Amino acid sequence: MVIPSTLWLALDYFTYFFSYGIFLPFWSIWLKGEGVDPAMIGLLLGVGLTARFVGSLILTPAVKDPSKLITALRLFAFLSLLFTVAFMMGSHWAWLFFVMTGFNVFFSPMVPLGDSLAGTWQKQFPFDYGKIRVWGSIAFIISSSLLGVLIDVFGHPIILYGLIASTFALFLTSMLRPKVMPQGKVKKAEHNNVSFMKLISDGPVWRFLLCVSLLQGAHAAYYGFSALYWEKAGYDTATIGYLWSLGVVSEVIVFMLSHRLFRRWSARNLLLLSAFAGLLRWGLMGSFTALPALIVVQILHSGTFTVCHLAAMRFISARQEHEIIRLQAVYSALAMGGSIAIMTIVSGWLYEKLPNQESLIFWLMATLTIPAMFIRPKVQPQNT
Repeated sequence: MVIPSTLWLALDYFTYFFSYGIFLPFWSIWLKGEGVDPAMIGLLLGVGLTARFVGSLILTPAVKDPSKLITALRLFAFLSLLFTVAFMMGSHWAWLFFVMTGFNVFFSPMVPLGDSLAGTWQKQFPFDYGKIRVWGSIAFIISSSLLGVLIDVFGHPIILYGLIASTFALFLTSMLRPKVMPQGKVKKAEHNNVSFMKLISDGPVWRFLLCVSLLQGAHAAYYGFSALYWEKAGYDTATIGYLWSLGVVSEVIVFMLSHRLFRRWSARNLLLLSAFAGLLRWGLMGSFTALPALIVVQILHSGTFTVCHLAAMRFISARQEHEIIRLQAVYSALAMGGSIAIMTIVSGWLYEKLPNQESLIFWLMATLTIPAMFIRPKVQPQNT
């Protein structure tokens, strides 16, 4: 079946983030339901995030030919589905380590590859990337809200069933044929092989990578343990799902208004705004569990995640063309994988070792934003 290329891309984002809206907020609840203790939950989530680091760093830049992007996305969707089904085959910690690793290795590169596909298609025909990408955020809102309600009705097993169904949909939609196939030249070998060490030898690059790793890493306790923390505070999973959805709603609004709000902001100033938002958000989360405070906490997701990501995209797009794919991969690996993995493991250990003082892990996240304020890269404002 042939469909418009923009529809293919929108479906890819929608089905991917529908799956992610199940996995990210609720996987700790599924693991707890399977009898896994908090420290092991932190370790398993950390292993998964480490696998995301590896997948983004190695598999993403391995796709050098733009015409192969569709094939790569189909392959990774199929492998993600296989490993999702494998979760049904046992809950021993060793098996969970293996399956968490496999799932995240193949699931994580699909976003940077999807973004690369969008960039390739934008050179072939004009379209509004923001209006396509927003369908991913809408899907996350739907799935996190829906699963929160379903868990209250059917219990934690519905989380895995929902993840299997959504990754199956991801694979099925990837098999549709876009009307315009991606085309492009394979970059010269010397450009493809921009090494990590060569990248970070540049002052603004290593400052950028360290800054975004701190700011995104500060989300670790939220991603890994907010559901358990709020559940312990007395909230049902439906409310938890709505809170997660609220965070993504605020993300969507800022993405949609980003051109109007931030077109004259430099990446450096956007990073400062994100750091202040993070200090406020994680401080509030460590201090209050009342619903009005949590609503503010979730609205601030638009500052801690969205503004940071906008800054990253602005910084990366300003680099030389032959650096962009590698830097995108390194950013995804370090900021969205490695740093969160380390802090998730630390958060899991502290969550178990500090009974009735779990809020301290969010204050730890708040402290990560402070050095980020001072190591931001110096870059010039860009008008878009």
